[in-house]
Amino acid sequence: MPRSVWLLVAARAINRLGAFSLPFLTILISADFGASATTAGLLSAAFGLATIPSRLAGGRLATALGRRRTIVLGLTGCAVAQLGIAAAGSLTTVALFAVLLGLAFELYEPPSQALIADAVDPALRVRAYSLLNAALAAGGAGAGLMAAALGRWDLRRLFVVDALTCLLCALMLHIALPSHQADRTRRGDRPAARRGVGAEPARPWRDRALWAVFTTGTLFALVSMQIVMGLPLTLARRGLQPADAGLLFTTSAVTVVAFQPALRLRRLASLSDPAALALGHVLLAIGLAGYAMVSGLPAFVAATALWSLGEALILGRVFSVVAGLAPWGGADSYLAAYGTSWGIATVAAPVTSTQALEHFGVGALWAGTAGLCLALAAAQLLVVAPLVSPAARRGRADRAGARGSPAGSGSSPRPAA
Repeated sequence: MPRSVWLLVAARAINRLGAFSLPFLTILISADFGASATTAGLLSAAFGLATIPSRLAGGRLATALGRRRTIVLGLTGCAVAQLGIAAAGSLTTVALFAVLLGLAFELYEPPSQALIADAVDPALRVRAYSLLNAALAAGGAGAGLMAAALGRWDLRRLFVVDALTCLLCALMLHIALPSHQADRTRRGDRPAARRGVGAEPARPWRDRALWAVFTTGTLFALVSMQIVMGLPLTLARRGLQPADAGLLFTTSAVTVVAFQPALRLRRLASLSDPAALALGHVLLAIGLAGYAMVSGLPAFVAATALWSLGEALILGRVFSVVAGLAPWGGADSYLAAYGTSWGIATVAAPVTSTQALEHFGVGALWAGTAGLCLALAAAQLLVVAPLVSPAARRGRADRAGARGSPAGSGSSPRPAA
């Protein structure tokens, strides 16, 4: 892996290590300002809604200002917002800074993911994105432990420490990443056959293949967020401590990290992208179906480890697929467009998970979620596969090359990135 990939992985781990304040936002709003649960939930939903334009802005700013500046801007904006929440003296102030946090929260993602896409060969992208996912998981495991310790001291201090880790990452990446001009020069030196002569700007929302990946990705993100929202409530209804969800999330993180060497095994590495994504969704379905039936904590741990294997397979592949769909230099826009799926899921999951639990119960929630995962596995093979196959990518590249050349000929076709 190139040095820049390891740098981004390390910075992401540090940043995730400090990102333990968000789950406590609703508690802070309720405890310090006496807001109702409904008001606290609406403010959290406002944060989630703000992350959608944040992700799209990250892709645009990466092109206009440069990837390094966008990353530093996003991390610094998060730090300012978190310090504002920590110092807020009224509910209105907290609400304003919560929305500001959402608007800055996703600026980091498109440029960092695009840097990885450009830094490694297509054959290594799955491994590179898997490393990034493992860094998030490892940082998340440590974040839970730090939150448990600092949260007993003062909830506002959680936001202060989170802001400090954001500033540390911003400084580290500002020093180490190439400047906008250096990055443009490096990418501009690639052969014209790879850049595409006369290539049009990337328009991800006009790409049918991206729409297919985006639609299934939004449903996958909804499943992931329902796990976060619904698992503590599920444990309470099964007679366990809701705080045991922290143990289960740590189990998930450890499983993802431990599974990384297995991703390099020939049988897994040789799977096509749709086949690997389908397998990941099947494992996710089996693990979540376990939640519908089990009642003891050891069984919950086993089910968590199983669905975490599926999530590791999916997250390692899906960003590689999206980057592969983008024309050369368009990874920022494609990854930004795809990433809005998580913002949509963040807004929807609190409603879908709580309503399903309230009206249908624990078994129905997780059985239905498992069924959705099986439907997504089938969609990978029947809908996504024909659109992202190597032949389909070559066809898009040939058509793009024809549009970019005079009279439709005379220039080298542009292969998929």
